[in-house]
Amino acid sequence: MKMSDSREIKADRATVWAALLSPEVLKECVPGAQEVTGTPEDGFEATVVQKVGPVKATFKGAVTISNMVEHESLTLSGEGKGGAAGFAKGGADVRLEEIEGGTRLHYDVEASVGGKLAQLGSRIVDGFAKKMADQFFARLEEVIEGPQAPEDTPEGEEEGVAEGKKKGWFKKLIS
Repeated sequence: MKMSDSREIKADRATVWAALLSPEVLKECVPGAQEVTGTPEDGFEATVVQKVGPVKATFKGAVTISNMVEHESLTLSGEGKGGAAGFAKGGADVRLEEIEGGTRLHYDVEASVGGKLAQLGSRIVDGFAKKMADQFFARLEEVIEGPQAPEDTPEGEEEGVAEGKKKGWFKKLIS
């Protein structure tokens, strides 16, 4: 499965670049991530719990970063084993482009699965992979920028807080 898209993030390229290399940001952005540890140089170890169709599994795997051109582009590659459920692997080529008011992040994603997951059929797997990629980059944008629609916050709840973490925290952290 292959897909391409882009997002406009209201932050400079250095901020977006730093977020892509942060294990804390990756843990926040990868749907179902339980743990992400490591460094961009040595790679990251990750534990992710996901349900694909009727199959729920805990994937343990590694993410490596390659082809790094500072503040411009990189490749994220990952592979995870989910026991009896099978395996998933994929990668994303990410390019950062400076635009007025921020950064345009372009991504080309490729993903594949094997084992029990592959038996679900390409429509389910492709839909799931697209949803995962969309969620990852949407969460990355939120972590950097903060919440998009404060007026949607129910009364009595603190603005920008979801699951106990303040959104937009990364941009504030490195500012």
